[in-house]
Amino acid sequence: MPTTLLESDLPGLSLIHRGKVRDVFDLPRERLPADAPGDCLLMVATDRLSAFDVVLPDPIPGKGEMLCQISNFWFARTAQLMPNHLTGIDVASVLPDGVDPALYARRAVVTRKLKPVPVEAIARGYLIGSGWKDYQRTGHVSGIRLPDGLRQAEQLPEPIFTPSTKAAVGDHDENIDFDTMVRKIGAELAEKVRDATLRIYRFAAEFAAERGILLADTKFEFGTDADGRLYVMDEMLTPDSSRYWPADQYQVGSSPPSYDKQFVRDYLEMLDWGKTAPGPSLPAEVIERTRAKYAEALQRLAGIVVD
Repeated sequence: MPTTLLESDLPGLSLIHRGKVRDVFDLPRERLPADAPGDCLLMVATDRLSAFDVVLPDPIPGKGEMLCQISNFWFARTAQLMPNHLTGIDVASVLPDGVDPALYARRAVVTRKLKPVPVEAIARGYLIGSGWKDYQRTGHVSGIRLPDGLRQAEQLPEPIFTPSTKAAVGDHDENIDFDTMVRKIGAELAEKVRDATLRIYRFAAEFAAERGILLADTKFEFGTDADGRLYVMDEMLTPDSSRYWPADQYQVGSSPPSYDKQFVRDYLEMLDWGKTAPGPSLPAEVIERTRAKYAEALQRLAGIVVD
């Protein structure tokens, strides 16, 4: 049965970061096996849900487990394209005494401790979201000139790389062009991130299409080790970091339904709420329909069935 975890509590481990969904802990060397690849972290995917950059008070039961399993599936599938942050170290072996390992078994991973690349790496294959808004206003997306006359949700002639800033919790990311990214992190690293992003996107989009799902866009995070080697990290190709559409419901000119928290966004848009913290509570029906969408994505992409 899926577990529910709103906030992880791991006595004796140092909390480094509590994000919108993930809690990240430092792992002391004595908890790691002798062959561990340097310093490591414990990354926990909770059942927190954010919408409009606000963390809502109600969890989506089992969501963190589903996100973690989708990420792990894609990390394994794309390892030949790009190294990732996973170490393969058993989560139960690093948990503090007295912590129930069943609560963390499917929602946590032991990862390399990397230096994050301070940009969001986004690949777009379809014109939707903030890209559609930018195109309507300027005809460009992240400095890339697109053909005239494109419609909402239309497939682009080829996938494009559109980086953005990496905002703090509660703030909004902002699209930037590639030259701005180069100024932030250097040309060599920027090119490696762009190439890896598009390479993984093309692979994942083809894989998903074979299962009746369109991968409209996705966001990756990257990090480097002490030797400067680049890794993809954090989450990967989940419904939280990607826009997945059922192919049989796709229609150019409108925003297709997606495998994510769209039910939550639609409900919140009906409320008299200023989209600032604290967020409103969610009805049980919205929570369950959202949980079911994550479960469907996990089953259709990775073949994993959730009760």
